[in-house]
Formats: sequence, structure tokens, C-alpha cells
Amino acid sequence: MDYQNALQQYIAATNTHDFNEVKRFIHENAIYWFSDQSCNSIQEIQHYFENAWDVIKEEIYSATNIIWLTTGQSSASCTYQFQYEGYLNGKFVRGHGRATNVFVKNEQGHWKVIHEHLSSPSEDTI
Repeated sequence: MDYQNALQQYIAATNTHDFNEVKRFIHENAIYWFSDQSCNSIQEIQHYFENAWDVIKEEIYSATNIIWLTTGQSSASCTYQFQYEGYLNGKFVRGHGRATNVFVKNEQGHWKVIHEHLSSPSEDTI
């Protein structure tokens, strides 16, 4: 599997709403930065994901305008615009933002997210 497929499979795993699926694509030393919180361990990342799935029911997450900034034998980084939609308190909602993901290839040859940064967009970005 290459880094591009790893991103697509990571997004598909996110849409299962099962952190055990998502965790397969996250490096053990990953650091995630969200607009409202930083997560410095797998446990913190899991808590953040599960809380988000609890708040936005039936959430569907997607990525567009993916730009691979760096690619190499053992690391790759990309930016993209993310979209989400689902139900908040029974009402349909949707939103979007900006993302940066950094992947590294582990010793077993699997691409893993070692850093993710999600943020709200400025008004003129989308």
C-alpha cells in the first residue's frame, strides 16, 4: 500500500466510527492538533474521535483538494480540505475545514499517520 491509499483507507476507517479500525492507521507516537485541543497519545486521540462521533451522529468525513507536499520512501505529507456531515441533536449539519497529515512508513512497511492538524478555515479558503 502506498501513502495515497493509506490516506483513503484512513478516511474510510474514520467513517466506520470504530476506533479500532482507525487505530490501524495511526502511529504509536502520533500527535494530533485540533482547533480546540491537542492530543499527545493514542488514548487522547481515541477519546477525541469517540467524543466527536457521539456529538455528530452518523458523521461522514471526506477530503478534497488533496495536495501531496512531500513524498519519499519513508514519509509523506499532504494538505486537504475536509468536509463532514451528520446529525447534531437530531438536526442535519455540515461543516468543513483544513487539514494537514504527515505519514511515516513503519518497519513492517505500513503507512501510519504520525501527525494530523485540523483547523477551521478562514473565510476566503473554501
